[in-house]
Amino acid sequence: MLDNHLPKLLPYVPFSSWNRVAGGFFSRHGGRSRTPFAALNVSYGVGDDPSQVDSNRKLIKEALGLNCLVSARQVHGDEIAVIDTPVADDHEHSGFDALITNQPGVGIMIQQADCQAVVLYDSKKRVVANVHAGWRGSVANIVAKTIEEMNSQFGCEPSQIKAAISPSLGPCCAEFVNFAVELPESFHQFQITPNYFDFWAITRSQLQDAGVIPGNIQAAGVCTRCDHNYFSYRRTPSTGRCATVAALG
Repeated sequence: MLDNHLPKLLPYVPFSSWNRVAGGFFSRHGGRSRTPFAALNVSYGVGDDPSQVDSNRKLIKEALGLNCLVSARQVHGDEIAVIDTPVADDHEHSGFDALITNQPGVGIMIQQADCQAVVLYDSKKRVVANVHAGWRGSVANIVAKTIEEMNSQFGCEPSQIKAAISPSLGPCCAEFVNFAVELPESFHQFQITPNYFDFWAITRSQLQDAGVIPGNIQAAGVCTRCDHNYFSYRRTPSTGRCATVAALG
């Protein structure tokens, strides 16, 4: 049975209170896709019917009042796309894992099923970024690189940036049995039990090291593997992708 209700933004949407920023962390509910992608899958790369994905993305635009949606065909790398000219139509950039824009009304979207989306916002410079940070992205410190790009391109000062960390794989479920070869030694301090790591704390640490004030960092603190309101690759490898979207108002 299809879930044909409006897309659902669950209550913990930290940046909903940010001045003149639209968006939030979308759950898996309220879309058109069928099992195993039910219902609000936003990814074209998981085997879902593209027409259903189109419909789901349209629902998100309607829910947020956006004319266009820019996304990234993510590769777990550290490349950053800067959107600094007007955008009229939907577009998906291939090979990028972070998006930055100063263009009002352009929704920038990260797709996830356990990975973190980290939204960054400078209210003074009117610049917003959306970062896909899986464990490989964390190792590459894509969050810090995105902040550096915001500073280089738009003069954003890290101390003025607010950050919001999406629902994602929690320390309860972030098991890395091969962490000795996959994760740098600097991450080992974030091991909470044998083979389990707190990537929320890793991201907080990377944000602070990049100059973000601790009080400007908020996190949903929700594990996507435990919470069935979200898609989770760790829970079900054949699954959809949730959306985190941010747009300047």
